[in-house]
Formats: sequence, structure tokens, C-alpha cells
Amino acid sequence: MAMTKKIFGAFSIEVFNPNPFSRALHLSRCVQQTKFPTTRKKILQLRKGVRAPAVALNLNGPVKAVAEKLVALNVTALVTLRNGEMGNAEQIMPLLFDAFKPTQRFTVLQLVSTEIDPRTMEPKMSKEATLDWSKKKPTIGAERNTYKVEFIVDSDFGVPGAITVSNKYRREFFLESITIEGVVQFVCNSWIQAEMVNAKKRIFFSNKAYLPCETPIGLKELRDEELRELRGDGKGQRIPSDRIYDYDVFNDLGDPENEIEYERPTLGGEKNPHPRRCRTGRPPSNKDMNMESRSPSFMPIYVPRDEALEKGKSDAFNLGKLKGILRNIIPSLTVTDSNVFKGFSDLDSLYNERTLLGMKSPDGMHMKHSLPKMIHKLQESVEEIFKFDPPKIISRDTSCWLRDDQFSRQALAGINPLSIERIKEFPPVSKLDRPIYGPQESALKEEHIKGHLDGMSVQQAIEENKLFILDYHDMYLPFLNQINSLEDRKAYATRTIFFLTPMDTLKPIAIELSLPPVDPNSPSSQVLTPPTDATTNWLWQLGKAHVCSNDSGVHQLVHHWLRTHACMEPFIIAAHRQLSAMHPIYKFLDPHMRYTLKINALARETLINAGGIIETDFTPGKFCMQISCAAYRDWWRFDLEGLPADLIRRGVAIPDPTQAHGIRLLIEDYPYAADGLLIWSAIQKLAQSYVNYYYQDASAVCSDTELQAWYDESVNVGHADLRHASWWPKLSSPDDLISMLTTIIWLASAQHAALNFGQYPYGGHVPTRPPLMRQLIPKENDPGYMSFFKNPQGYFLSSLPSWSQITKYMAVIDIISSHSPDEEYLGVRKDLSTWSGDPKILEAFYDFSMEIKSIENEIEKRNSDISLRNRCGVGISPYELLIPSSGPGVTCRGVPNSITV
Repeated sequence: MAMTKKIFGAFSIEVFNPNPFSRALHLSRCVQQTKFPTTRKKILQLRKGVRAPAVALNLNGPVKAVAEKLVALNVTALVTLRNGEMGNAEQIMPLLFDAFKPTQRFTVLQLVSTEIDPRTMEPKMSKEATLDWSKKKPTIGAERNTYKVEFIVDSDFGVPGAITVSNKYRREFFLESITIEGVVQFVCNSWIQAEMVNAKKRIFFSNKAYLPCETPIGLKELRDEELRELRGDGKGQRIPSDRIYDYDVFNDLGDPENEIEYERPTLGGEKNPHPRRCRTGRPPSNKDMNMESRSPSFMPIYVPRDEALEKGKSDAFNLGKLKGILRNIIPSLTVTDSNVFKGFSDLDSLYNERTLLGMKSPDGMHMKHSLPKMIHKLQESVEEIFKFDPPKIISRDTSCWLRDDQFSRQALAGINPLSIERIKEFPPVSKLDRPIYGPQESALKEEHIKGHLDGMSVQQAIEENKLFILDYHDMYLPFLNQINSLEDRKAYATRTIFFLTPMDTLKPIAIELSLPPVDPNSPSSQVLTPPTDATTNWLWQLGKAHVCSNDSGVHQLVHHWLRTHACMEPFIIAAHRQLSAMHPIYKFLDPHMRYTLKINALARETLINAGGIIETDFTPGKFCMQISCAAYRDWWRFDLEGLPADLIRRGVAIPDPTQAHGIRLLIEDYPYAADGLLIWSAIQKLAQSYVNYYYQDASAVCSDTELQAWYDESVNVGHADLRHASWWPKLSSPDDLISMLTTIIWLASAQHAALNFGQYPYGGHVPTRPPLMRQLIPKENDPGYMSFFKNPQGYFLSSLPSWSQITKYMAVIDIISSHSPDEEYLGVRKDLSTWSGDPKILEAFYDFSMEIKSIENEIEKRNSDISLRNRCGVGISPYELLIPSSGPGVTCRGVPNSITV
């Protein structure tokens, strides 16, 4: 226990005595006086004298009557408010006003026992206690303030199991915790809404976890009442102070009232299936219920009040947005035509250090002494605001983007390592309908690749697991006509073939570029192979750029937005609606749900909305979310979202019980998979220890009404469009639950981290990874071919996004690649006092934390191993995205517990 407290002490948690009975009040049986044992710490003070005590206040065991009359006890509680969450003077001034000028306003608190009164059959309650701000003035600038509150309880009160809080003040405040005499703690971390907005009485439960069937009799009704309040009645429009969790379709991304160009079909349903989002209760203003419409721009999208960003996160986010605006605007003012790049030096200038007006002395030499030093400091400050840091991808080799090995390495150790698949048949075959999309056979032929297989035949290479593919053909082809009709937007449906070399690196050997056929019997495809001269070299570079453009879109729309953000939201909503805060599974998942609903709401406001950043900056444009919907309908499966199952599905691993993780990687040097399996196993082990502690057998899982309701609602309501799929796992045993929890925590933590925090480090150099392309590759009989022939570099640059698009894109991915100062990383929990009475659970978390530290050391060791060519070598950046810890900012490492950006 001492070791546990030492490890987690840095995170401001207190591990309480697991045997509170040893610190409980013992009332003397002496009739003439009441006396506490001198050898024990005095916990509860007897304030009122009586002739004889009736029963002891028991903080652990059952109440036992020892006399006829009850004793009234004064119990002291410490109430901690986090001042930092109040934000600004506008929010804190009403509290200060009330403190300096006493009024009738106060906060009302009441303790609830775990027992019921046998006379009334109602839960035992303390007298109402008040927290009056006038008794202690809040300290401006202090991170938190603590107030003392006195409760009056009968001595047969029993164990405090819940506390209710009502705010009579004019402003909300952030309640961090309430501690009863150092023995019972209520971790709140919630906004308490003011009575003026009709806020309801808040209920907080003690840290002890209870399965529904084990709920103390005094808390059963409160447990149900709290869940009923969180569910709401499904009616009415939500207001910011609400705490109601409910579902809706995505009907707020379009904005046809503002501009017809922003008309979008509603997501969620047979035509556009999508996971459900948090409900606002606002009826759509558009008469066409199949089209989306937005709230007025001045109204933020609703999420329950407790899901708001805390001040540290909000401040970091706002600072990032300010920097992003400046970095987007200032470069645009320095060029006369924001759509033209004259050379690669224009792109490089975004990262170069700037000089202030080229200040020189009259003789042409730079000024010396103190003035240049002052200017240099000022210059550094200006550059910090206005320039972009060189992204990690070019930090060691500025020309690496031209190389094929770097292009291939991104499929294994880049920002999208989730698309690479093993080829099981060649040529690849489309699954699209032939009458609509033309021949299903690929234009790739054996003659295109046989010269690049180190002497192997194609069949031999397939049998020896040497051929791999990035296949974006079926995902893009149905949308290409619409995409290519957009202004400054051109794309292909691409397939890229790779050969696995003896050094365990991939080598690109063919790129297929397809367009919808004009004639159903003649495919419109071309195949590029590694260059043999200057002309084919530039064509090859253009082909790789189109592949990267497609990869960027699939990464953002499918793997990042759909598989982590969108598909996690229904599980989170259902957890709040169906799992009590007392439920052990809720407590287990709670850190992994932090901020996600709010982040998704912000995404709906500015990222995935019509005309938003995703549509503006990525190839599919206004069809982005339709591609995401198609992937959800045709490809997403919860049972294959776990890392081992996903690797097996893509054919990059095979089951092997002799291996540590039960599978064998067919590309041993696959940094994302190799590091990810370490984290997956650690999460699985923790989930196993935790679940087996609370659930002894299958009947315990099946009989848990809250648990079953959570999973049933997650599937049938949250993922309603896929609820009839046969692949949904059953929840009928502890092993089933372990698998589900491991998958959910993996998706929210490591999977999201691997997909998110490298976006700027790997994508901040646009030629390496363009998010869109503006021109197709010219053929010899095309009108634009001579322009390409005379100036291939100029043609390549004009195919990239415009200057304004690039700076905007870079500013955005810089923001979303950044960690905030209040990030909580995997292996760290600030609420370990939740299990203060469960030493086995604390020990399991300690072991998990130590294993995460060990994994971090192992990853760093791998990144220094020169035999691992995909993560160590000349000019190669190490793969650090799954290193669990990080500092704030853009670090290209760090695995937060939840989806926080």
C-alpha cells in the first residue's frame, strides 16, 4: 500500500485506510461521561451530551443497538472547490460578492446512509447542512478552496454512502470532492448548476463500487433516481446546464439555410448509416427531414454539462486556435497569389527562421552587442507565434519525401498504419457491382510486378507472404465522378502493391490509378511502375502523391473519425445512461470517456460540418461523411476492432499460440503492431484482473441488469443501423466482458493516439503527404501534357493544395496533434481512491502502471536497434507514437487515457 501511494502520489490522490473501522468512532458505555480512547485518532466528535449512548456510528459493519436512546453527532466534512474551473472574473465575482456581502444564498448538503430507518423504511439522512461563502472568502488565484461543513447525524446513522448537493447561489461552481472526517470520500469533479436555471439536486456516491445486486438498501432508490435523471424523458430541447444523455442521428452538419451549397443528407439510417451522437433535443429547422440543418452559429452544440472541457484544456485549445489563425493569415499576406508555388523554397519558407526587416548596420554588417541580442530575442518570440516548426518527417532528412522507402515506411510506422493488407490473390478483384462500376478485374498484371520480386514468381511471393497492398479502389470509385466535378479537386481510386524485402522493409512496385469507366466494358485505369528515366520518375512521384492523398482521406474519415471518435460515442452515452456511478464497470471506464463527447461536438461545429475543415482540406470534399458512412455500413465490425483481430483480418498476422500475444506478425518490423501488442496485452491483463474480481462466474455477468442494459443499448440504439448484424459479440461471461472492455479502452487510448498525435509531425510537410490533389496525372495525348513535359516540378507543385489551403491545413493538424497540460496518460489515474478499500484492485493498477513504464522503456530500446530498419536508420525518425508518456505540446508521442482531441 505504501508503494502504491508513493507511485501515484504525484497525481494528487489520497489512498485511504482500507479498514476504516479501525478509525471509526467508539462511544464509551459510561453513563456519566463520553470519552474517546486515547490511543485512537478522534474521527467524529460528540457535540451534545445525553444520558446514555444508543449505538455507535459504524463506518464498516452493521449497526448494533447497545442502549435505548440515540446520540446526536456533529460530523465534519471538507468541501473542496476547484477555483481554476471558474475561469474568469465574470464567473467568480458573484461568489466573491456573496462572500463579502452575506445573503440568504448558500449550498445545501445532506448525507445519506447506506441503511434505512426501520421505522420509516426510508434511507437514513443527516440534517441539511449549509455551505455559506460568507464564512470564508475565496482566494483569487488559488487553484482550489476548501470549506468546512458540519453535519448532524444520529449515532445509528451507519456508513455514509451518498451525499446530495443543491446550489442556491447565482452561479455554478466546480465541486472537486467532499471528504467526511478523512474516512469517506466523494470524488465529484462536476459542475454544480445554480438554482436559477432550475438545476436539480445533485447526487454523489461514495467511492465504494457496488454491483446492482449488492447495492446497500439505503442507496437503491438514489441509484435508480440518478440514472433516471441522466436519461431524461427524450423530450424538449437541451440547455447548457442539463446533464441529460440521449441519442440522435447526425442531423446538424449541413447548413442549407445559410447556403444551398451546404446542403447535406442526414447521417444515420438505411441510406447513410452512422453511429448515433448525443442528442440536443432541437428540432431541425429544415422542412426536409432528410436534410441536415444547424443551430445558429452563436449557439454551441449541446453536450451534458459534466462533459465540458476543464479550464487547463480549454485554455490550451484556445491558445492553439489563436496560433493557428495567425499562422494561416500571416503567410497569406506575404504572397500575391495564394494559389501559386514558384518552387519548393516557398514551402520551405513556412519553417525557415525569419529576420526582422533584415536589420543591418549602415555599413551593411549586422548590428552588434546588445541591440542584436534584443532583436534576436524578439525575433524568436515572433517566430514562435508565426512560423511552423519543421515537422518530424523532415527533421532528419529534408528530401526524404522523394524516396520510395520513406513512402513505404509510412504504411507501417506512419500516421495511418491501419490500411496495409497482405495480398491473398493476384490480381486484386473489386467487390463493387459490375453493372454500375464496370469490370471487377484489376488492370494490374503479372508483367507489371514480376521484375521486382527478387527472382520470385508472383505465386511464390504470395505463398511466402511477400506481397502487400494499400487498396483504396472500392472506397473511392463510387464517389469519383462527384469528387472530380468539384473545383480544384481531382482523385483516382488507387491500389498500391508492395514487396517485402529481406530487411523486413516494404518496396513499392506498382500503382494502379482508376477512374469510373466511360464505357462499362473498358476500364479507365493506368498502372505506374518504378521509374526508369526522368519522365517516369515525375509520373511516379505524382502517382505516390495521389496514393498519399487517398491514404490521408481514409485515415481521417475511416480510421480516425469513424473507428475511434464516432463509434466510441454510443458506448459512452449508454454508460452514462445505464451504468450507475457506483457500478464497478463505470468506474473502470470513466477515465477512458473523458472529454470525448465534447471533442466530438466541437468536431461537428468546425471539422466535419458542411464547409468545415475536413471537407475543405481533404480529397472527398462535400462527400467526406458519405465515404465514412459507406465504410461503417460495409466494413466496420466491433468484433474485429481489437488489435489482434484487426491484424488477422488484414492478413498481416496469423494466429499462433506459441507467441506471447497469441499471434505472429508476418512483418516482424511493423512498429505500430509490435508496440501496440505490448499495450494491448497490458490493458487486457488489467481488465482480466478487474473483471474477475467483481464477477466470479457467467451468472454474475448475465444477472447484472445495468451491465446488460449498457451493452444492449450500445448496440440496439447507439449502433441502430447495424443492430441486426450477426457479428456482435455476446455478453454472457467474464471473458466476454474482458474482451469488450479491452477493445473499448484500446480504441479510446492507444488506437486514437497512434492515429492522432502524429498528424502534424508526419503530415506537416505537404509534399510528403498531401491531403488533396488538384490535377490528374497527364497522359501524352492530354492538353496539359506539354505543361508537365516542360516544367514537371511546376506541374507537381500546382497539383498540390493551394498556399492558403496548405497553411490552414497545417494550422489545424498542429492544433489537434498537441497534448494539453492536463492530459492524463495511460497507466495514470487520479481517482485511485475509488478503490481504497480494495487492495487487490489497487495492486492490479500498480502492476499495470509498472508494466506501462516497462513498455515505454522497451519501445525506446527498439527505436535504437539498428536491425529494425523501419524505426532506426540514417535520416529515419523513430516510431514514438505509442510511447505512453508525454509532455504538453506537439511531441509525436503520448497515449492519453481517452479521446481528448
